[in-house]
Amino acid sequence: MRYRELGKTGLKVSEIGLGAEWLERHNKEEIKGVVAHCEELGINILDCWMSEPNVRSNIGAAIKGSREKWIIQGHFGSTWQDGQYVKTRELDKAIPAFDDLLKRLDTDYIDLGMIHFVDQEKEFRQIMDGEFYACAKEYKDKGIIRHIGMSTHNPAVAKMAAESGKIEMILFSINPAFDMLPASENIDDYFKESYDEKLGGIAPERAELYKICEQNGVGITVMKGYAGGRLFSAEASPFGVALTPVQCLHYALTRPAVASVLVGYDTTQHVDEAVAYETASEEEKDYATVLAKAPAHAYYGQCTYCGHCAPCPVEIDIAMVNKLYDLAVMQPEVPATVKAHYEDLSANGKDCVACQSCEERCPFGVEVAKRMQKAAELFG
Repeated sequence: MRYRELGKTGLKVSEIGLGAEWLERHNKEEIKGVVAHCEELGINILDCWMSEPNVRSNIGAAIKGSREKWIIQGHFGSTWQDGQYVKTRELDKAIPAFDDLLKRLDTDYIDLGMIHFVDQEKEFRQIMDGEFYACAKEYKDKGIIRHIGMSTHNPAVAKMAAESGKIEMILFSINPAFDMLPASENIDDYFKESYDEKLGGIAPERAELYKICEQNGVGITVMKGYAGGRLFSAEASPFGVALTPVQCLHYALTRPAVASVLVGYDTTQHVDEAVAYETASEEEKDYATVLAKAPAHAYYGQCTYCGHCAPCPVEIDIAMVNKLYDLAVMQPEVPATVKAHYEDLSANGKDCVACQSCEERCPFGVEVAKRMQKAAELFG
């Protein structure tokens, strides 16, 4: 298992994580088996947004004796009322629900305290300027929450969070299908049976979000990496082609700022299918060729940092140069940290010999040689 730094939190999380939502469907022993298998394979981050009491208790029992091995995302604002889940901003309901999470997980702290499910810009401002964020901050000051995060499906809200200086990491929905959709305050828009055929490439606001997060040191953990499983079927996929779990994971993990993809598991076999990413070949990870040949929604002309351009005869890490270039042009001046990272590469844009062999391999028709020249000019 490989591990990545989660923004500036100082935490190192496994690339493949445990999104515990599906565990609601299972009993105590089945949950224990899945959690133990995750732990055995090196998974060290789990997300528990669910408010249902039994699943919280069962997860707590499963991690008993190994709490220190887990980085837990626990949600503030997810409550259980009258036998059902309710999202709330009322502190008299949110606080007891969060305290219940601590008790049932048998822990006195949550590593990542997530302000739960904020998809409206107005709601974001109300939270950040009001008592809800103040309460989360108080939890952090007491050490009950180690880092304050936020979960959202809306890139506009995620951008506001990343630029706020108060949110340290974001739980965000990322997959090739969602990435093509414009910002929306309605989560149902992301699960429509079909999308507008005119859509093509990563939506600009989503591409910008990932770069802002990387630039600001705001780490991303990923939900909905499989788009609810619809990407596994050519009939259900908006692209008209099927992707594998490994391809979906590789797509998410090649976005800037992404540290971990939290996958839902029903069985230990599902865990194995996700962790197979860690030993998969480049051919098995290759989502780019599949999407480039898809009958709908091509990413043509847009670098997705897939790495298909490699190998370079002068050993330029082309995907990294492109990523750093895209980060740099967002600012009036090139950020010193981005410039330092660029200059630290063993080979960069100035070393390009314009052989264009990379362009022959690029599934999206990116003019790589021109981008290398632009990078050389930009970074000096």
